[in-house]
Amino acid sequence: MAILKQDFTKEDPWRIFRIMSEFVDGFEELSDIKQAVSIFGSSKSKQNNKFYKLAEEFARLLVKNGYAVITGAGPGIMEAANKGAKEAGGESIGLNILIPITQKPNRYVTKLLDFKYFFCRKVMFAKYSKAFVVFPGGFGTLDEFFEAATLVQTKRVEPFPIILVGREYWKGMIDWMHKTLISYKTIEKAEMKIFDCCDTPSEIISSINKFYRK
Repeated sequence: MAILKQDFTKEDPWRIFRIMSEFVDGFEELSDIKQAVSIFGSSKSKQNNKFYKLAEEFARLLVKNGYAVITGAGPGIMEAANKGAKEAGGESIGLNILIPITQKPNRYVTKLLDFKYFFCRKVMFAKYSKAFVVFPGGFGTLDEFFEAATLVQTKRVEPFPIILVGREYWKGMIDWMHKTLISYKTIEKAEMKIFDCCDTPSEIISSINKFYRK
């Protein structure tokens, strides 16, 4: 244990430089992005999956409405969104994470940034997005959703649209929030309005536009 402590003591002060470089690179590369939407979802979704097709269609609609698209750069829903954005002639941004299970950036990314640290990457998603659109996914997708909801809940950021896609997929979680979180008073009923739930690309874009018209 003493050896491990000594190793971390030597490494940690230098780690800050890598962290700083990720923030500096991110801010420089994305500083000209004025209007973008971040799309999250499972990396396991295949091209014949209905949500893959939905993400691709939605990304095309975003570009037509003047938005750039930001994803985590990987396969599945991320690939679908980048594909839709690129083929529609829009900016298709990928924020890739360097993890032990190698994630190869998909070929539809037109602007790629690599991150070692999840928290640096999360800052970029939050700072440069006008909305978070969350397709069905696993732990990583849930993490992005709940962190965004927490930032809005705690007023650490200005409110912005957070949209879950696929009512059927998210129904169990939303019902649990109502039955458990609200009944146990761990969240307020009004806080359920932090996010919306949609099924179609037109419904999603309408929700985003409605939010900003307010």
